[in-house]
Amino acid sequence: MGCARQPALSSASGAQAWLIDNGKRLHLQHGPIDLIIDAVGGHADVQRAYQQAVLAFDSVLDTLAGQLHKLRQVASLDADAMVFNGAVARRMQRAIEPYVKFSVTPMIAVAGAVADHVLSHMVKDCSLQRVMVNNGGDIALLLSPKTAARVGICTSVEQRTPADIVTLKQEHGIGGIATSGWQGRSHSLGIADAVTVFADSAASADVAATLIANAVNLPDSPLIERQSARLLNPDSDLQDQLVTVQVGHLSEPDIARALNAGECRAREFHERGLLKCAY
Repeated sequence: MGCARQPALSSASGAQAWLIDNGKRLHLQHGPIDLIIDAVGGHADVQRAYQQAVLAFDSVLDTLAGQLHKLRQVASLDADAMVFNGAVARRMQRAIEPYVKFSVTPMIAVAGAVADHVLSHMVKDCSLQRVMVNNGGDIALLLSPKTAARVGICTSVEQRTPADIVTLKQEHGIGGIATSGWQGRSHSLGIADAVTVFADSAASADVAATLIANAVNLPDSPLIERQSARLLNPDSDLQDQLVTVQVGHLSEPDIARALNAGECRAREFHERGLLKCAY
């Protein structure tokens, strides 16, 4: 990050926190969860918000791990089957409810739900102009009326330099941003290099981006190599579903066909009010 880290927390749970960029941002890490948090406001409010973020984050991983088997099960409309402990798991549950027909598990929303959870605790009794909680590219966002956020859009989840910049304001109603693609940290059923979704929350954006990326696909193409998710990761909630591991050189008509399939799904979600826009 180019700046010395200032230790902020090392708890019995294993969660750790550092102030970075001379105290301007906060880095939270526990196991696979890695958050970079940027809050703008008065010094005292920002410091209090960061303290509240640390406290909210401390038990997240342990609470999720304690019910991981259930969180990896395909969602059901049966209320008794979908009872979870902890605010993050319940956020995951709410995020997937509109998508039950796609046979999703709550884990599809985990990254965005963690970001939403931490942000919700940061803003309690704190006057902040802008907050961005970035969980590996899934971002929970809060803007005040007089501020804006510039968000880079990449054409691949591996790309570092954005191909475009989007400026967001409070009136746009964006509370979350997520990007999904076959080369990302999570497995994908599709072949999208990157799908970026803007939605009401990071958890909602997380689910929509994943499902749109899955839809960008050529199911019968011999140029696409797929493997069982379970073979790549025995703990994957995708189990024996075939996920993309390599994409060959596709023709322009094939590319157009795959992108059109993704666009159709994105339009469906937009018409249902599940997302603000998709890139």
